[in-house]
Amino acid sequence: MSAATQRADPASISANAASSSHPGAAKRVSRRILQQAGQCLIIAVLATASYFIISRFLVQSVKVVGRSMVPTLCDSQHYLLNRWVYSVRAPQRSDIAVLRDPSDNGFSVKRIVGAPGDTIYLSNGNVYLNGCKLIEPYLAPGTTTFTESKERDQLIKCGRDQYFVLGDNRQNSIDSRTYGPVPRANLLGPLIR
Repeated sequence: MSAATQRADPASISANAASSSHPGAAKRVSRRILQQAGQCLIIAVLATASYFIISRFLVQSVKVVGRSMVPTLCDSQHYLLNRWVYSVRAPQRSDIAVLRDPSDNGFSVKRIVGAPGDTIYLSNGNVYLNGCKLIEPYLAPGTTTFTESKERDQLIKCGRDQYFVLGDNRQNSIDSRTYGPVPRANLLGPLIR
């Protein structure tokens, strides 16, 4: 090819033209690259902070491990934990809550049956709340609730800021029948189903 017919690369022409015609062009380009890198860094930091704040204080994904809440919740199912609601209202009876288990300090999912000041009495396979037999439509028909101790009956009084929790699978649940009422501080929040 002759010199007259050769085609020039457009990128090299614009780079050469920018550097030859404007000596500050290279500085502007590097400044623009630094600005974009800084913006990307700020976005990454904000995204990480947002994730931490949302998962720590608002909503968190949880996976049910074990069969203590069958038939209501099954092993390996995923749910959302509402972490902020207990800062606006007290935990309520029949909430399915995630809690820090007093027996092993791990996380557990149980149903709140008794609130502060309540008396829970377990007798002959039944649960009595404040002297009345507890109606539990969420349990499988014929489910009985026996004590974990050698005694046939169990009477438990929830103190101030204490909650009595049970798993819906009463024959396969370690709950307040074993470790007693749970302190309010151990309740992280209810599951969103």
